[in-house]
Amino acid sequence: MAPKAPPLLDFPHAPARRPKPGASTAPAAGRPVRVCFLIDELRTAGTETQLLALIRHLDRRRVLPYLCLLRGDSARSRALEPDCCPVLRLGVGSLCRPATLVKGWRLGRFLRRERIDVVQVYFEDATYLGALVARLAGVPHVVRTRNNLGYWLTPLHRRLGRLYNRLTDATLTNCEAARERLLADEGPPAEAVFVLENGVDLDRFSALPALAARPGPVHVAAVANLRPVKALDVFVRAAAEVAARRPDVTFEIAGEGELRLELERLAADLGFGDRLRLPGVARDVPALLGRTDIAVLCSHSEGMSNAVLEYMAAGRAIAATRVGANGRLIEDGVHGLLVPPGDAAALAAAVGRLADDPGLRARLGAAARARAERQYSRQAMVRRFERFYERLVGGQSPARQPEGR
Repeated sequence: MAPKAPPLLDFPHAPARRPKPGASTAPAAGRPVRVCFLIDELRTAGTETQLLALIRHLDRRRVLPYLCLLRGDSARSRALEPDCCPVLRLGVGSLCRPATLVKGWRLGRFLRRERIDVVQVYFEDATYLGALVARLAGVPHVVRTRNNLGYWLTPLHRRLGRLYNRLTDATLTNCEAARERLLADEGPPAEAVFVLENGVDLDRFSALPALAARPGPVHVAAVANLRPVKALDVFVRAAAEVAARRPDVTFEIAGEGELRLELERLAADLGFGDRLRLPGVARDVPALLGRTDIAVLCSHSEGMSNAVLEYMAAGRAIAATRVGANGRLIEDGVHGLLVPPGDAAALAAAVGRLADDPGLRARLGAAARARAERQYSRQAMVRRFERFYERLVGGQSPARQPEGR
């Protein structure tokens, strides 16, 4: 049995790595907490999107952000860099190269010069280099981030994760399912693993009209990177079942990735013609969802899905697999429909049910939007992180804080 989870947003213990008697790790009075986020590079993916939103919306009177990119030299990554905080690109190609020692020294010098209070690392390469350099540089607090269920972990990754537990004060996840998986995989102290849920920018979707409870052509869409874990072959097979019965339903997969050709071949084999589109990355997700009636997530594994949060904010009818945080975000039959992962027939049945019942689509979409407004605003997410950093650095006593909105 997994250890009992602490309540969301609580910080129920002093930092795991305590200062020496008489020493203080708190920043000077009146100075904001300085947090350096270290990630491999920037992409249009869930973790990076949430990080960039956090950086842009932090209250600079409370938390001053810095961004360090392990690589970051690609045009794609540079185009996504925020202009509201210092950015350091290290240009690390491989951790095994001798030149990485020089770049690690450069990172350490940067952390000391800027008097960083917290280094927060994302993904494995950034963790392996960043946590070690931060400790050697004397950064008071090191935080790991694990926002997925570790479906890709090898035995070596698990052993290294257990080792790096000793270099970090806390680990952040974005849902209870990810927390439980981390505890099972890498065995950090349960009291040092915290759930800080994602948020969504509700204003981006506020102009979208609610789903109308009227019959007519139906558009079904999935927003996802074209990677195996997203199980988009299941989407295509389910779509084929629905399309055979409902000639007025069209389908779209918005995203890019290594499975594009495979999905195009599968669609051709199933005889979709122009009823299934793969237009590439969705540059304007609100516009895409504005013309969508049913939004699908069919992943084999997820943490807290940004796509599902966007579907909810847009007020769309959702069909999603029961993985990760989906069961927390969506009460089956109230805010959407949940199906087992990898089951094309079950997904086809859920999509078909929604396609056949415009009233159900409208009710589920409205309930999903209302839940997003109550619990998953971007502002609420940012306040959760601000409180976390302040408590971490201040070493405050356990105290339940009211949720931000």
